Amino acid sequence: MRMLTGDRPTGKLHLGHYVGSIANRIALQREYESYFILADLHMLTTKNTREDIERSGQRARDLVLDALAAGLDPERSVFYLQSAIPEVTEINTLLQNLVTVPRLQRIPSLKEMARDAGAAEMPYGLLGYPVLQAADILCVKAHVVPVGKDNAAHVEVTREIARRFNVLYGETFPIPRLIRAEVPTLVGTDGRGKMSKSAGNAIYLSDSPEEVRRKVARMYTDPNRIRADVPGRVEGNPVFIYHDVFNRDRAEVEDLKARYRAGRVGDVEVKTKLAAAINAFLDPMRERRARFEAEDGLVERLIVEGTERTRALVKQTLHEMRSAMGLTGVYTGLLRAAGRQPASV
Repeated sequence: MRMLTGDRPTGKLHLGHYVGSIANRIALQREYESYFILADLHMLTTKNTREDIERSGQRARDLVLDALAAGLDPERSVFYLQSAIPEVTEINTLLQNLVTVPRLQRIPSLKEMARDAGAAEMPYGLLGYPVLQAADILCVKAHVVPVGKDNAAHVEVTREIARRFNVLYGETFPIPRLIRAEVPTLVGTDGRGKMSKSAGNAIYLSDSPEEVRRKVARMYTDPNRIRADVPGRVEGNPVFIYHDVFNRDRAEVEDLKARYRAGRVGDVEVKTKLAAAINAFLDPMRERRARFEAEDGLVERLIVEGTERTRALVKQTLHEMRSAMGLTGVYTGLLRAAGRQPASV
């Protein structure tokens, strides 16, 4: 049984990534053979300058280090670079005719990605993003896919494509199951939308204690509360959303909520305690990060060895797909008619 998930190398991982996907990856890694994609081809849909591509190598390293620091076991995790497995693009080509353009246009997250990237019109590659994602999932024959809210609709497209392929050409793929997060999305520190690298409203897993305190101190709260003695709103307040997710002292959280509603606590105290809670949450990650950083070449070896291992698996999947579709037989027949011996696979 296999798990597939991953990230685009566009920047470091933040708390939104953790609650949306990484927490489930950590919880499931002992139950499944775990594959983690460094999705640099997906990155090209919104970031495709030479500078973006040149920086993707270091960003891929950062993603792996973030994942290890968060709690993924390097002995159980297969990290691989998407662009280093060219067979994935052929699988994408074989799958793209099993879904329609109107079906893809109904996926709201694609429009959001185009808007966030400042694109006036949607690129062809972005429209096909879920199909390439289906190729990623199906190329390793994943059984489960833990993803955040934005990618849930993409996994459903994968399930539809897998069913369609199996009906047309015979049982080839397991139908992957979506694993939803307990916290599907996390509001950004500015309170204006989800936490996002591009929006500049993120607290990163690699942030120092000082950076966490500084970002929390600037967090959006109840805009109608102009003094500490004015009763405040807890519901929908980003500071208390974060307390609910990251503060393990439930008694402290309930006390802060009660006093906030009654106008008996200031934002400074609420934020100070939130910063302390987030730092307590991140401290074990900081310790693991320092340990992994001290192992020279570890991250690079994990990526290279994982890519080689994954490519061997993907080659086998592609061979099975071509055989099931009859594509292998077409060329084999032509070779034999031409008096040539087909090459062994």
